[in-house]
Amino acid sequence: MGSDVVCYFGQIHPQYFRVFRNFVEEVKDRSDRDDGRLSIVLRTPGGSAETVERFVGVVRHHYNTVNFIVPDMAMSAGTIFCMSGDNIFMDYSSTLGPIDPQVLAPDGSGYVAALGYLDKVAEIANKQQLAPTDVIFLKSLDLAKLALFEQARDLSIDLLKKWLVEYKFKDWTEHRTHNPGTPVTQEEKEQRAQEIASALSDNRMWHSHGRALGIDKLKRLGLEIDDYSDNRELRDAIRSYNDLLTAYTDRSGVTFYLHSHLTENI
Repeated sequence: MGSDVVCYFGQIHPQYFRVFRNFVEEVKDRSDRDDGRLSIVLRTPGGSAETVERFVGVVRHHYNTVNFIVPDMAMSAGTIFCMSGDNIFMDYSSTLGPIDPQVLAPDGSGYVAALGYLDKVAEIANKQQLAPTDVIFLKSLDLAKLALFEQARDLSIDLLKKWLVEYKFKDWTEHRTHNPGTPVTQEEKEQRAQEIASALSDNRMWHSHGRALGIDKLKRLGLEIDDYSDNRELRDAIRSYNDLLTAYTDRSGVTFYLHSHLTENI
């Protein structure tokens, strides 16, 4: 990849922020590269959008160009993280996911998909007559928590739009299909980012928080993906690296793991 390389395995959780910050700092300090390039091999089921924002602040403080490599999956908040990259590398078996932020459940039992709660409330609100189960569900909701769910949804969309324009679309200067050769305006970049963010956050389109969005689906949304499916040398290198690490973490029951060739692993 011609860059420093970091592997991030696990949920994107606030408690991992300091560990991630310190790890990236150590990788940068030990690197002998001066081109400001980093590649993040990412495998995550998702997590906190707020934490993603803090992660991006760390990465972009130290590196000018950031690639994301997704050998397996980067779901929900992981998808948002990828949108802060200059390039996203995937093969035919890689998947991103809808951007449904995970927030603490009203009963404190763990993280849940925010849009699932909002969709259920909207569904009940449109009913002519409430069932007893609907009443029980509504009584269990904390309105303050519901507001947090809405804020998490809005934050996810805003971050994705901001980073697509700032990083992913920064070299998109000319149209290639519609009016080829004509300049791309800032407004057009913002409009494309809005369309992508709206589509990725539309539960009615995907029907599932865990829906796998492969290269073809993402390209139809207007995202440019670097497909290494037919690059045998790069594909074998990425899979060898990723498969060895994931086999280790799966076998040992590790839920969070950071790796780099430049420093000790966490």
